[in-house]
Amino acid sequence: MQEVFVSTGFEFGFLFCMRTENAIDPAAFKPFFNDLPVDPNIKGHYRYRRLSRFKLTEKGVMKLPHGYLFQSKAYNPLVGDIKREFEELDDELVNLEMFKALLLVFRDFCALRPGAEIGVHQIRTTCSRESFGDPAPEGIHQDGTNFVCIYSVDRNNVEGAETHLYTSKSGESSVFNKVLYPGEMVLVNDRKFFHYTTPVHPAGDGTGTRDVFVLTCPSLMMDF
Repeated sequence: MQEVFVSTGFEFGFLFCMRTENAIDPAAFKPFFNDLPVDPNIKGHYRYRRLSRFKLTEKGVMKLPHGYLFQSKAYNPLVGDIKREFEELDDELVNLEMFKALLLVFRDFCALRPGAEIGVHQIRTTCSRESFGDPAPEGIHQDGTNFVCIYSVDRNNVEGAETHLYTSKSGESSVFNKVLYPGEMVLVNDRKFFHYTTPVHPAGDGTGTRDVFVLTCPSLMMDF
């Protein structure tokens, strides 16, 4: 593990941290991004997504039953106040030891207690010369959770997608700006910071793709 930047605080243990987790190989996750369903809540059909939730127990990682994602408009003015449903992560992916290791890294860094619930969003953003992709169409925002982690799996023929952190929604007080390359992650105290990722566009001819996992705790998911 290589820690590139860290800022620590007292409430919830830390403010934000950018790190490279050398024990996790992002290449192991790449095949599972090729058949993601389109996100039905976003116009343009440029974002593809799956979502599952997990509970961290003393015995390890336990997958929880299917549920729906709910955020208020106060946090997500674009698709807030509606129940959003996504297909579950592939079972083969969930059973990978490297996937479980990713969740445990998140648990350990955030000092999550046994029983904590994590939501795992598997997201591909696509782009072409005719249509740029927007990883954060809601703009500068918080998710309404305690902790957020963005883990970069792959960037293929893309430019852009620079992750920014701010101390206010105005975007005037940026404290972190960086493109996340495969294997890099940024962990954020969502109660202290707002985040945003800039649009992606192709680096050359053809389409481009950006693949990430976004982890949150709590999961923001509810039972049907």
